[in-house]
Amino acid sequence: MNRTDRLYALVENLRAISPRCRSARELAQRFEVSVRTIERDITALQESGVPIYAEPGRKGGYAIDKKLSLPPLNFTPAEAVAIAVALSQAGDQPFGRQARSALRKVVAAMPGSEGDLARELARRVQLVHVPREQDNEIQPLGAEGISRAIEEALLRRRVLRLDYADAKGALTSRDVEPGVFLGGRGGFWYLVAWCRLRDDVRVFRLDRIASATVTAERCPERPLEGFATEVPEMVVHGTMLD
Repeated sequence: MNRTDRLYALVENLRAISPRCRSARELAQRFEVSVRTIERDITALQESGVPIYAEPGRKGGYAIDKKLSLPPLNFTPAEAVAIAVALSQAGDQPFGRQARSALRKVVAAMPGSEGDLARELARRVQLVHVPREQDNEIQPLGAEGISRAIEEALLRRRVLRLDYADAKGALTSRDVEPGVFLGGRGGFWYLVAWCRLRDDVRVFRLDRIASATVTAERCPERPLEGFATEVPEMVVHGTMLD
């Protein structure tokens, strides 16, 4: 990466995590240069008018005032995650690096609270890595409105009421606390959730969900890691926004 590209990337990197900061050492590792080079780059950016400032202390570093550097865009957290999911499924493609850079700019330009919400939602939308030779056609998401109900429940952290058919077609009604929206093998999508009927984490295939209703009840806090353990024999990676 030449210096001009690195200067631009530094600004985008700091803007993406604003108002958080990154140390010179972290930036040096990310861009594979020396700490001294990063310090010189930051000084050059500051002298050119970029609003970068230093946060003192052991956990300090460099931060940027995104309000003074780029106006907010009207992207919602769900829209940002939708772009991330599309990029994650695309894999290696022409202009893939530029596409991921564009996504970082989208998130960096969002107001702080919206950007944080987008990052949290992105952690709950995960994809299973399948070798190219095992790729399958993407299957339908299920009955109309199912996917939208799950998206809303994840975004608002609300309990879902499902009518769900098992592999034999037996239908049960249950309230669940959504944890992860998972793209799986065979092209199917799944909801990993805490099932109150079974009092445990369960995996629900979307095409077997007959109906899904978002309730007014807010989900209790459950560690995201607790849901991932219920997805056996799968290599999972999250959608990345930063």
